[in-house]
Amino acid sequence: MSMNKRITILWVDDEIDLLRPHILFLENKGYHVITATNGYDGMEMLQNSSVDIVFLDENMPGMTGLETLNEMKAINSVVPVVMITKSEEENIMEQAIGSKIADYLIKPVNPNQILLTIKKNTESLRLVTEQTTSQYQSKFSQLGMDINMAGTFEDWMLIYRQLAYWDIELEKLEDKGMHEVLKMQKNDANNNFARFIRNSYAGWFGKNSDRKPLLSPNVMRQEVFPMLKHQKTAMILIDNLRLDQWYVIAPIICQYFKPDKESLYCAILPTVTQYARNALFSGLMPLDISQIHPELWLDENDEDDSHNLHEQELLRKQLQRLGLNYSLSYEKITNEKNGKRVAENLNNYLNSDLMVFVYNFIDTLSHARTNTDVIRDLASSESGYRSITQSWIEHSSVLDIIKQLSAEKVKLVITTDHGSISVTNPVKVIGDRESSSNLRYKQGKQLNHDSKNIFSVKDPHSIRLPKLNLTTSYIFSINNDYMIYPKNYNHYVNFYKNTFQHGGISLEEMMAPLIILSPIEN
Repeated sequence: MSMNKRITILWVDDEIDLLRPHILFLENKGYHVITATNGYDGMEMLQNSSVDIVFLDENMPGMTGLETLNEMKAINSVVPVVMITKSEEENIMEQAIGSKIADYLIKPVNPNQILLTIKKNTESLRLVTEQTTSQYQSKFSQLGMDINMAGTFEDWMLIYRQLAYWDIELEKLEDKGMHEVLKMQKNDANNNFARFIRNSYAGWFGKNSDRKPLLSPNVMRQEVFPMLKHQKTAMILIDNLRLDQWYVIAPIICQYFKPDKESLYCAILPTVTQYARNALFSGLMPLDISQIHPELWLDENDEDDSHNLHEQELLRKQLQRLGLNYSLSYEKITNEKNGKRVAENLNNYLNSDLMVFVYNFIDTLSHARTNTDVIRDLASSESGYRSITQSWIEHSSVLDIIKQLSAEKVKLVITTDHGSISVTNPVKVIGDRESSSNLRYKQGKQLNHDSKNIFSVKDPHSIRLPKLNLTTSYIFSINNDYMIYPKNYNHYVNFYKNTFQHGGISLEEMMAPLIILSPIEN
């Protein structure tokens, strides 16, 4: 047995002499076994010894196993306790499980059962680390080849799914070595993905656009509206939701809904709310919105609190343009008070064929992480960022809404308008006074930079973006770069480093989750 620390087992049973063969078996495997014949002695040994796991007989004279279990949990709430009993009575099992036992075994037990239980409860972290590391190592070379050979958006979807999966799995391990290797592989993937976007993106808006992926303007028409023919549908758009975040919140949501389709679509550039979300709800690219609905499009230099004041109207106009007469309700939820109000009055929305709920929590979190030290500390890593998102889903009004939608047999779509990426590498950019302030992309007349890694678009109309004047151009950061103007350069470099930003080109920003779910039948 390969263990850094010799594991100590406390076995409490009034017939301990009959278990000597089991004890000898475990000692031959390298375990240290201490014994007690009653609950009182067992509690004393637990208090005075360094115990890693307890085997506890349920049926003992004097203090019963269940009574001993409760006292032991008061002494040491962390140590795993395995209940062993001759009885298969359901109420005893339920009481034991309710007292948070680690496992439940029925006599007679064989040595291999005991061994498996010990490994599961004391060595699982080591075994999982070894197995996960081995699995990633076996996939590493093939994943690297896939990254170098990827030639279509579908190829990149498969790659991103794998990277997001391994990011979560390797983050759990005590040994962070493999996770550092994954970070380098993600960096390589994003550089190659940026090259793919440079070479392909403009072509998706040209005459020969047959190979373009599902883009923001086509999401509603192709994926959401067709469902309305058969069933009422709710769409929950979580601003800034990434695939890895979906992976950690999915088990919570899937208590009430089962996924019919888990896919990704391509968020348009710039990957910010003003452009990507307006394109999604309008069914139009930003240039087309500005031309067809100029009253609903606000340029970046317009003095306004928000460039997304007209989402509901843009969505209504898309329905009208397509000749669809479905009823619509729309709610933008910017705080928990507002969310609770919506959850408490959900019946007011259920009369509509399509219900749209926009949550700005994750986007707000990313900005708070930039500006608030406490949030910055809590979400100091990708793992922390995911953890806060998971906690929010569990405890916020959005879960109340999801439960009610499931009970009402409403179809559900969960998606986003774009993702975000943690930025680490500053790039100096020079622009005029009217240049935009976003760190991942800039719009302006005189944008100068010395980075070869910036995607520059001299003619915005070629990618269906509006321009303020004849010489307006756009530049986009790739991978984990962020653009800083020369004024107070060092201050802003340090202020924004390791914060989550969006607007540029990366798998995390452009690969937007699109999940279609059906309510679980009760």
